[in-house]
Amino acid sequence: MAYSDFKLAQVIDFFGLTVHEGSRIFADFPEEKCSELLSTILEENVDLAVAINTEKARSEMIISPILLEVRRKLDKKISLFSGVDFSVDSARGLNGFCDFLISLSQEQLFVRAPVMTLVETKNENLKSGLGQCIAEMIAAQLFNEMQGNKIKTIYGVISIGTIWQFLKLEENHIYIDLSEYYIQDVEKILGILINALRQN
Repeated sequence: MAYSDFKLAQVIDFFGLTVHEGSRIFADFPEEKCSELLSTILEENVDLAVAINTEKARSEMIISPILLEVRRKLDKKISLFSGVDFSVDSARGLNGFCDFLISLSQEQLFVRAPVMTLVETKNENLKSGLGQCIAEMIAAQLFNEMQGNKIKTIYGVISIGTIWQFLKLEENHIYIDLSEYYIQDVEKILGILINALRQN
């Protein structure tokens, strides 16, 4: 079993999670101004990525530039990984590759705790990625504890590039924001990502 094998109900039951669903869970996070660089990149890339309509195109042309903007705005004090093996506990299915992973460590040659945010890319409806993303968040929580870097909140993101959905994990409580954030509101998307990282 691997991250990608988990469905939502399965991961909730398997890890004994309590689910909290709600709208606008991240509404209080202030927006972050979008740089001219990111604005230009998105203006050129979004329609093209949507036309190509593959996970790879959406990941490379929309999601990566946004995450790189987050890294720049945080003075490169975080590390950003793409397509890395993040196997933490294979016996419980917490193994496989993550589309994107953000750590509060500046170490870029390998993943070091504390891992803060997991971003799962999809080319279909967001709900299909919930189980996998939550499994990756649980792995991050365990990874941090094993490395002696226990932190209160792990964040998760599911995105098709043009639409973003956010989650957070605190102990065994998973909070799923039912609100969807659209690429037209990129400053809100940046605000949630950046302020989530700043909180820790």
